[in-house]
Amino acid sequence: KARMAFITDIRRANLHVLLMYKALFELSRDRAEFISRLFTKPRPAGLSTASTVTDILNAYWTVDTADEAAYAANLAAIQGQLTKTHALPLPPADVEGIARAYRAFYYYGPAMTYSASLSLSNLGGGMAATYRDLMTQADASGQFLTFLGSEEKFAYVKDLQARNLIVPVVGSFSGPKAIRAIGEYVRNRGATVSAFYVSTV
Repeated sequence: KARMAFITDIRRANLHVLLMYKALFELSRDRAEFISRLFTKPRPAGLSTASTVTDILNAYWTVDTADEAAYAANLAAIQGQLTKTHALPLPPADVEGIARAYRAFYYYGPAMTYSASLSLSNLGGGMAATYRDLMTQADASGQFLTFLGSEEKFAYVKDLQARNLIVPVVGSFSGPKAIRAIGEYVRNRGATVSAFYVSTV
């Protein structure tokens, strides 16, 4: 288990999604509440910490998305967690960017795919994996792989988020600053980078 994680992306919109996630992790007691807040859907009866991630995502699949007032209330809670509880000095453009990211999750729901966009266009056809598909992936032994795979996994990431140990970085891998700055931060604290993942994109 990593003690800290840096997530680097050249797109500032990735920062907005990760800050949205940070707030939602901190505001949610368990996985079912996290999904409720993420997609602005009322929590179905019967879900508990013992529910599997498949049970949770399947239960929300048929739940109607809540109204605009519920979305606005959830967004206000997210923004308050970031700008008031943490007092992050986010400029208006970033606050608006977080709202656009959250609107996409509200619009597409757990059926969202890689084709989802901030323009809220139609997903189109094809066989792309949905959010539900990705979150319910399991290995050959049936163990769920994602952070929603168990309450223990969710709690682990939630703890990292609460202690500000998942750090989004806006920058280019080939640029002169972002990766070097992370390396300097790690080196100055006598730490070791134990894993380095680069996306195929």
